Amino acid sequence: MAKNFWYVIAFSCVVSVITLNTENLFLFCLFIVWLLFLFYRKKVTMSLLSLALISLLFFYFYLPPTTLSILSEDKVKEQYTGIIDSPVTITEQKIEFILKETNRKDPILVLHFLDAEENRDAHQFLTLRYGATCTVEGVLERPAHARNPYQFDYEQYLHKKGITNQLILDSLDSISCEDNSFFEYLYSFRMKLIKLTSDKLHPETASWLHALVLGDDSLLDTEIIELFQRWSLSHILAISGLHIGIIVAILYVGLVRFSITTKERANWFLIIFLPIYAVMAGGQPSVWRASLMVLFISIIQKAKIKINYTDGISIIFLFLVLFDKYIIYHIGFQLSFAVTFGLILSQKWIANAKSNIERIFQISFVSQMVILPLQVHYFLIFQPLSILLNVIVVPYFSLFVIPFMFSLLFISFLPDPLVDFMEDFFIFIHQIVLWFIQKVDSYLNYPLLIGDFPFYYVCIYYLLFVLMMVNLENFRLIRSFRYGLCLIALLTFLSLRPFFSPVGTVTMLDIGQGDAFIIELPYRKGVFIIDAGASFSFHDFAPTDRVYKQIIRPYLQGRGIYKIDTIFLSHNDLDHSGSMSYILEEIKVDEVVINEYHALQYEEIDLINQHQIALTIAKFNEIIERKGQLFQVLSPKTDKNDENENSLVIYTSLGGKGWLFVGDIGKETERSIINYFPKLHIDVLKVGHHGSNTSTDTAFIQYTKPDYALISAGVNNRYGHPTKEVLQTLNEQAVIVYRTDLQGAVQYHFIGTNGIFKSFLEE
Repeated sequence: MAKNFWYVIAFSCVVSVITLNTENLFLFCLFIVWLLFLFYRKKVTMSLLSLALISLLFFYFYLPPTTLSILSEDKVKEQYTGIIDSPVTITEQKIEFILKETNRKDPILVLHFLDAEENRDAHQFLTLRYGATCTVEGVLERPAHARNPYQFDYEQYLHKKGITNQLILDSLDSISCEDNSFFEYLYSFRMKLIKLTSDKLHPETASWLHALVLGDDSLLDTEIIELFQRWSLSHILAISGLHIGIIVAILYVGLVRFSITTKERANWFLIIFLPIYAVMAGGQPSVWRASLMVLFISIIQKAKIKINYTDGISIIFLFLVLFDKYIIYHIGFQLSFAVTFGLILSQKWIANAKSNIERIFQISFVSQMVILPLQVHYFLIFQPLSILLNVIVVPYFSLFVIPFMFSLLFISFLPDPLVDFMEDFFIFIHQIVLWFIQKVDSYLNYPLLIGDFPFYYVCIYYLLFVLMMVNLENFRLIRSFRYGLCLIALLTFLSLRPFFSPVGTVTMLDIGQGDAFIIELPYRKGVFIIDAGASFSFHDFAPTDRVYKQIIRPYLQGRGIYKIDTIFLSHNDLDHSGSMSYILEEIKVDEVVINEYHALQYEEIDLINQHQIALTIAKFNEIIERKGQLFQVLSPKTDKNDENENSLVIYTSLGGKGWLFVGDIGKETERSIINYFPKLHIDVLKVGHHGSNTSTDTAFIQYTKPDYALISAGVNNRYGHPTKEVLQTLNEQAVIVYRTDLQGAVQYHFIGTNGIFKSFLEE
């Protein structure tokens, strides 16, 4: 059999997983046609063709499908005994690990949320280690699933790890563990290192040491993690080939250069050390990939077997997938192998670089471009300038931060004055670099918002990218430049798709017990938000950013929306306006519209002035025209000294239907509206006050004759919304009801005067 064939087997695995994910046989059939073409051209032998086809079918049936099976709905508290089958994650908020239960086929995700009184000292969790046998008591339940477009689907995420149920512990007394695994000693030692360095070092230094050396990023500031994600720098925070290469270099040079041991013994030491370190560093796929690559190269060199890097990475890829079939769905696994494979294929071009700076730029360019579709798929945005920022930041971490962190781990047991001096030096330099990245984020934050990246366009993207790189490598620069222009044209077209689409959309997001409506006009002529509610903290009843970060922002990014023309706020309650400040902070907004009795908070006024946003006070019966869309204000006419009754009520026409958004008005205000506007007729009613019986008067429904009613209410909310009275009123008038608590987000897609309603959970 010909050499350099393992990549074909690895690619057959990739084709199978893409087919399972997309439920589209196009690539599957194309791969078979490609193999037959190569066989016809005598580029592959019959044995390789047979092996490739067999592996394609094998992985198609071996890999788990992405569709969810029927999940357990057990509601009885029971005891479950099994082995901890993952690193134990311990943060200030929770403890989390995977339990491989003795009598169940699928593992269980075990969670315990720490309250303010519980001690977070790491010593009390030392028995919670990888491989420990534990007994837990609790109720199995279904993980939360996405209820909105582009929302992170936690249920699907766990399903792709082979987990279909979770168990939330009421207390730490509900768990007991026994030591019985070699892994436990390693994780015990890891926990002790985390404890010791946390006590010894400054919190900022300790957070970076834990992340870059021990694979624990729980102490890193959330804003820093999000900043690195936005600029495609997340690979720095996850221990990968970069970190393994540095530690191998430090150990090898230290052992050989200082004549501590011979080269032969140094190689054997690394072969033994790297698997142990992979476990110590959290056992993430990127760590195993890099460690196994070094081990593989060392072993084949000792065995004097000649094998190229492409075959090497392919064999390691296949080994990990066969060892754990769910690893193929791990984001870090996909990104790590995609980058590595891209760099290996580009090694000839990179080797021809005339300087180290040019080489760093080439590596950054290939790394970012090869994962661009994956980046958009998982994170919804891509920063084109991240290629340049990586050129600056990656060398800084490679040459300074990561070696410094490894060194600091070993010298942290030295006298305090020396350690303090080194820490102060690191913090001084590091804060300057982080300040620089934050300034770049503030002034040069122009992401490419592609939205969804359709599968066929992904195929075209990689075809153009490969053709560009092949011609670049062979010094056919003009032809390579042409393919590069085609690549830019493709990305530009994907970004501008909404501006060519005649489809308009009205979306009622499911944010729980609150309102958030997003209106997108055809051809992206305008984007409007009517209310943007938030959840609140039970500690101080202040709004939190959970709804914005988990629901509103992903939706806007997924739809390729980078600017809001107008935000209409019905009133000042958090469930209607709590997310506005987060929107104003991150997204360009032209205007905010409120009624004349709406008292903005000082922080909101400051944000509006800071970002130079127009503030419009809407008056009774005023018609506001924005981007050709007319909005008529039907209430309030007078100050009723009540936030709900003073809600801004707006009427507009979308998709050939009249829409009425009523905020939280009650029955009295509903009656006054039909008195002021006796000819009012609507097709779609946003039901007032989440379906409370204080709203939706029978006379109001009979008079306005809506065909559809939209109710935004939280699942199993404590208020009992929507109430039986409201539902009965709507049912008696033959109104079709859409509810977020039952159907998730609800969308109305329209072209011209024709449209259709769709609910997210029923698609």
